[in-house]
Amino acid sequence: SWALLRGTGLYRGDRVHQWIKDTLERLGVSTFHDLQIDDDTLPPNQRYRLVVTVTDVTTGQLVRLPWDFERVYGLDPNAQSVADAVRASMAIPFFFRPVSLTSAAGMTSTLVDGGVLSNFPIDSLDRTDGQLPRWPTFGVTVLPNLPAGNDDVIPALRLLRLLGPPHLFESVLSTMLVGRDQAYLNQPWVSARAIRVDSTDVGALDFDIHQEDVEALHRNGYEAAQAFLSTWNWNSYVQRFRPMPPG
Repeated sequence: SWALLRGTGLYRGDRVHQWIKDTLERLGVSTFHDLQIDDDTLPPNQRYRLVVTVTDVTTGQLVRLPWDFERVYGLDPNAQSVADAVRASMAIPFFFRPVSLTSAAGMTSTLVDGGVLSNFPIDSLDRTDGQLPRWPTFGVTVLPNLPAGNDDVIPALRLLRLLGPPHLFESVLSTMLVGRDQAYLNQPWVSARAIRVDSTDVGALDFDIHQEDVEALHRNGYEAAQAFLSTWNWNSYVQRFRPMPPG
């Protein structure tokens, strides 16, 4: 409760940060330099195997790392830690402590989960040069079927009940984390390539679920993927959503 009132976060996130760092280092990855790719169909700032979304609450914008390290912060993306960027992207407000990033100009930004502004950034996979996509890109979204009680969507919100009866904060936080995706997924060009996995029985922040719940989620995902792929048609998708301009 005190962490919530201070606005920092219930959990430091140090263990998961160290786990990500150690795992990547075993794979030979430390900075984004290790994830560079040679692909001239991509803009120079996007030639990486990974991009994560982060919300900069200091400057009030969504940033995509490493794409925006130089544009927004004046930093060399190749010198930045991959683990630090991933840790920033999981800093769910009030639950995991935010991450600080100091720009080349000396301004310090507070970074939180990119899901605050974009929790399903499938457009990050799209070509931007006006040419046809080389392959289909699919998104897998694990979201509850709303409406549902806020403490069912995000079980960690049950802690707030210690402060009193349900109030506006719960509704705002739940909508911030999952509500935008509901509207975004209704866009035809997004819905046409999104595999929706029902996770109503498991909350978005329920990290300690039982094995039965794990297996149920796996079954839901397997069935959702089968149903999606049974009707997917690449040519139809391109003709409807990615037609080449005349001439």
